[in-house]
Amino acid sequence: MAKGILGTKVGMTQVFNEDGKLIPVTVVACEPNVVLQKKTIENDGYEAVQLGFKDKRVSLANKPELGHVAKADANPKRYLKEVRGPELYNFEVGQEIRVNIFTEGEMVDVTGTSKGKGFAGVIKRHNQHRGPMGHGSHYHRGPGSMGPIDPNHVRPGKNLPGHMGHETKTIQNLEVVKVDLERNVLLIKGSVPGPKKGLVFVKHAVKSTPVEPLNPADFAVASNEPATEEAAE
Repeated sequence: MAKGILGTKVGMTQVFNEDGKLIPVTVVACEPNVVLQKKTIENDGYEAVQLGFKDKRVSLANKPELGHVAKADANPKRYLKEVRGPELYNFEVGQEIRVNIFTEGEMVDVTGTSKGKGFAGVIKRHNQHRGPMGHGSHYHRGPGSMGPIDPNHVRPGKNLPGHMGHETKTIQNLEVVKVDLERNVLLIKGSVPGPKKGLVFVKHAVKSTPVEPLNPADFAVASNEPATEEAAE
């Protein structure tokens, strides 16, 4: 894995580029992700950074959760995600990762959970054909033959009715059209899986050029607090 950030899908809109061409984009709201833990080869057998996203009420967190986030001096988080690779490893526990780790024109992969469709038959779920609609057919929208009699059971992989959707899907090689640091928003060309307000993970594309380890100082956001007299002097 590589550099990435958790966010929520706001919806789709369209923007115009410098040439006046209309581009459909998905709006992904990425509140600052907090580094809650750094895993090392010595302690865990691999290197990774654990990110926390979206605050939740303290009353909903148990004591182990509160103790875990206290090390990062952060609020309890609703979602956690591990990101492997050296790109984010320079970030320390408690630091925030924002949308400015991406640049406009960069290619990303977006992972989300597709919309659930409920229980569906084979025609909708697997694009099978229906039977003849004449009254004498007695077979219209059934699942078809279950296979040979020999094994006396349905063979694995048979296309049957069942739960449709609600699967983890990844759309690869999407272009970052705009990075809005002020609103903590990414505009990504094309559509991404999932419903509105659904959780998505945006990471730099696997096929793109490997990213060098990031320097946290390059992505720090200036504080809005007024400068002290000593600092002004």
